Amino acid sequence: MRLAPIRSPGFLGGFAVTAASVGGAFLLYLVVAGISTGISPTQAFFPALIVATLYGGWRWGAVCIAAGAAVTWWRWVGGTGQALTALQQGALILYLLAAALTAAAAEALRVTIIRLDEATRARTNAEQALTASETRLQLAQAAVGLGVWEWNLATSEIHWSSGFRRNVGIGPTETPSFEGFLAHIDEADRERVRHGVLSAIEKGGVYEIEYRLTQPAGSGERWLHSRGEVTDDPETGRRLIGVNFDVTDRRAAEAGLRESEARFRALADSAPALMWVSRLGGRREFVNRAYVEFAAMDFEAALDLDWRDVLHPDDLPRILNEQVAGEGSMKPFSLEARYRRADGEWRWLKSYSQPRYGPGGEFIGFIGIGFDITEAKQAQLQLAQVNLSLTERTEVALAERDAAQAALIQAQKLEAVGQLTGGVAHDFNNLLTVVIGALDIVLKHPEDARRRERLVEAAMSAARRGERLTQQLLAFSRRQPLRPEVLNADALITELEPLLRRAIGEAVALELAMDAESCAARIDASQFEAALLNLAVNARDAAPSGRITISTECLKEPPIGGLPAGPYLKISVHDDGQGMDAETAARVFEPFFTTKPVGKGTGLGLSQVYGFAKQSGGGVTIDSAPGEGATVSLLLPMVSEPVRVVETSATPDTPRPQASLTVLLVEDDHDVGELVETMLAELGHTVIRADHVDAALHVAASTPEVGLVITDVIMPGGASGVDLARALAEQRPDLPVVLSSGYTGETLALAEAAPWPLLRKPYALDALAAAISQAMEKSQPASASA
Repeated sequence: MRLAPIRSPGFLGGFAVTAASVGGAFLLYLVVAGISTGISPTQAFFPALIVATLYGGWRWGAVCIAAGAAVTWWRWVGGTGQALTALQQGALILYLLAAALTAAAAEALRVTIIRLDEATRARTNAEQALTASETRLQLAQAAVGLGVWEWNLATSEIHWSSGFRRNVGIGPTETPSFEGFLAHIDEADRERVRHGVLSAIEKGGVYEIEYRLTQPAGSGERWLHSRGEVTDDPETGRRLIGVNFDVTDRRAAEAGLRESEARFRALADSAPALMWVSRLGGRREFVNRAYVEFAAMDFEAALDLDWRDVLHPDDLPRILNEQVAGEGSMKPFSLEARYRRADGEWRWLKSYSQPRYGPGGEFIGFIGIGFDITEAKQAQLQLAQVNLSLTERTEVALAERDAAQAALIQAQKLEAVGQLTGGVAHDFNNLLTVVIGALDIVLKHPEDARRRERLVEAAMSAARRGERLTQQLLAFSRRQPLRPEVLNADALITELEPLLRRAIGEAVALELAMDAESCAARIDASQFEAALLNLAVNARDAAPSGRITISTECLKEPPIGGLPAGPYLKISVHDDGQGMDAETAARVFEPFFTTKPVGKGTGLGLSQVYGFAKQSGGGVTIDSAPGEGATVSLLLPMVSEPVRVVETSATPDTPRPQASLTVLLVEDDHDVGELVETMLAELGHTVIRADHVDAALHVAASTPEVGLVITDVIMPGGASGVDLARALAEQRPDLPVVLSSGYTGETLALAEAAPWPLLRKPYALDALAAAISQAMEKSQPASASA
């Protein structure tokens, strides 16, 4: 039986066993034939036949039969060469028949052995699977807290699983019984459980019941859910089988949910607003007391209230559209309309609704709240009426205020003009006193050359101071254009040092701290000089016997806000005077503001400084406190362009001698015209006068000997000196023109941009001669080409 394998061997295995069996049978025959020659060869092959058939099957048995027949044939015929005898033929046939029957019996035995082995293995596998299934079931029951019982009603035998014992609290040694089970149930539920189980046994079918277990005092309640079913089986008899599991957490959750719902209902019913919860389809599943009272219905009827029936007809179309849009958006939305209350009064309600979702995230309806805003609407209407009345009264008040403000501004303007004219008149009276007094003495004593020279120099100095005063006025009004050049501030201040020392006097010490030699800014040299002189004079007045320090430095960023980012050049003027408080420091740059006595200043000095800084793209700062002096700093944007070298020569170049010209002088001011005519005669020129543009054009057209035109920019009649120069350029392209101006207003930009020299008033004889030379040099190429 051990020879029969569970599975059929392969070809090589069957061949090997069969070959070994045939070989062993042949050897056995040779051994036995040597002992007794009467032995037939076929007898030795029966064991080999059985072995080959049991191992490999009937096919390999047939091989053994054929091998035995071949050996017998060889033994009887091959050795002698004679034919088989009748006895040998009968023996050979008997061998073949017996061998076939033996092979068939061996094959049957082999199949039986294999099937028995397969059945044994199948039963073993089934037993193992059943054991594993029971183990998994027990583990699953333990994992979910499931208890199982079985009650054989025919034999009264009861079986409790370990999970059942654990759930009920029954020890492992207690004998299962129905009364023993009931003893572990709370007295309040015991009879109900007994009746439920016995009723199921009597009537059959299924029962479900929940009950509490007996627990020690203070340990809380434990609830079990039990389900049983009565079955009738002909083989096992009538039985009651079932399960139980712990539902304490679920019962606690349900109790908490009921308590939460109760609190929600109490809160909702106490709210002075209408509240509701709707399902899919629009029907409400909850409304609060305010909702019910507004509708004057019972709770069930209020759930089915159709609000379209109580909407104001004027609001109905709008609300329907807004509601459809709001619900379709699946986002919170609001509605506001009039609704008829149960007593017939129309009330304004404002509602807020938003979608609600189930545990799985599915949309299950809306929840909403509505507020009665009727009083707010009425108050809003009353407020609108009040606002309308207030608007009308406010317009009247504003008109009165604007009139008063306009009058105040006019008064402030007049006050400012008065302060300006007072200060300017004071300064100009001082200057005119010097000029008039000097000229008067010169006229009375023309023979005194030494006195005449000294007095004329004093008059010229006073006139220059008047020029600077007018420049301050123009800078303050932003009407004086700058002529900026890339300059080095340290070089300018060093050049101005003698003038600064004369301006502040010998009683005040002046110290320079230059630290910006490598920094350059785009500066109008004359305006910078005027600004620095103003700061120095103000510092002298603040510290009449102290020290003034002028310093420069280069900054990477502006120290104050409001200026564009970038490097800046800082020029500071510090005095060690009494300083000023914050209120005074905040006003020092205001026009006409001055702390000096009446008649001692115009209040334009620091305004000119401020105007110059702003026009240059920078700013001004002041740092002062009472008793600590004051520091005023100019902040100018730095540039990286090449610096123009400052000409240090204070003596103007002597104009080259010029040929005598016939000059057309166009000047509407008679006195200025007389003076300029005299200056031209001094230079050796002949002068023809005209006092307006048309007259000048006529003279230029009718007098071909005119070789130069000097014209004021501002002229009467609407046409300016620039217009005259343009007309002359078309009429006589080769005619040189010099523009002259003291203040040109809006025309100044045109004069600055014009191709003709601009001579600024007031000017001296040398400046006039230089302007004439420049004009003549510019006209030479045009004359040559003509």
